[in-house]
Amino acid sequence: MVRYLCTAYIKTLLNTGRIRQFTFTWEVWNMINVCLMKQILIYSCISYFFLWFGEAAAQISKSEQRALLDLYNATNGAEWTHTWNLEASANEWYGITIEENHVVSINLHHNNLQGIIPSSIADLKYVKELNLAFNKLTGELPLEVVKLTQLKILRLEMNRLKGMLPKNVGRLVNLEELIVFNNMFEGIIPESIGDIKTLKTLNLSSNFLNGGFPKSLENLSNLETLELFGNKLSGAIEADLSKLTKLNQLVLAYNNFDGNVPAGLEDLTQLKFVQIQGNQFDSFSGIENMKSEKLVTFDSDNTILNVKYKIENKRGDDSRMVDTKFETDH
Repeated sequence: MVRYLCTAYIKTLLNTGRIRQFTFTWEVWNMINVCLMKQILIYSCISYFFLWFGEAAAQISKSEQRALLDLYNATNGAEWTHTWNLEASANEWYGITIEENHVVSINLHHNNLQGIIPSSIADLKYVKELNLAFNKLTGELPLEVVKLTQLKILRLEMNRLKGMLPKNVGRLVNLEELIVFNNMFEGIIPESIGDIKTLKTLNLSSNFLNGGFPKSLENLSNLETLELFGNKLSGAIEADLSKLTKLNQLVLAYNNFDGNVPAGLEDLTQLKFVQIQGNQFDSFSGIENMKSEKLVTFDSDNTILNVKYKIENKRGDDSRMVDTKFETDH
């Protein structure tokens, strides 16, 4: 190719009269050298760029690579639906996103992961998304997960995880989604969750959580979705939910809450879904005049209120019975 280009270059010079005849002179020799050097330089630069780009895209620290391999080995990676070619670069591995030489996203939902989440997951300290939902994970959620302080999305729903939620989960100060429904978590909801001011979605439904409704949840001013369906939570709800001004979905159904319905619900103008049935509330005085014009589903153990909001919002029979147990939106 280079030889062809140089020949063409010299013929052009002949045709335009810039040289009168094609004799092998030092002038022609110099022209050939200049042409060759230009082409070699161009090809060298292009080759170097692609070589550098490929290496840069794949380059992650040894600790991050070990953490990924630990996850692969601990969850029977060879049997994943979309497995990894361990001979390839990490940036080619399914579900892995690398930016600026760091792993920033792990999305392996519905990928037949079987086993435990290794504690070395904490070495992926630049990860912003960890989605291991809809798999067959067992064991406990490692306490080290709270070291992932860049995390924005943590999705572990539809697994078989057990044990308690980390007491200091509030250290995940950038978290926006915490979704762990349909596992076997037990114990109390950590009070420190109220420290995650960025949280928009909190879904702990269908576990074995007990204890009360943390008052600290009233501090989650950015919360849009709160789902605690189907646990063993009990007692009166003392949190002032009127502070959750962005809340559009509240699901507390099928627990053992008692006393008055949560204070402040009437003032929440963004509410679309409210499901509080299957509890032991003895007073509904705080929700007799809901202000939200967006309400499409209201289910409680008070038939009069159910009918009232069904008529007022003209929602027919489209009641959205809690479906987080079978959610497939990833």
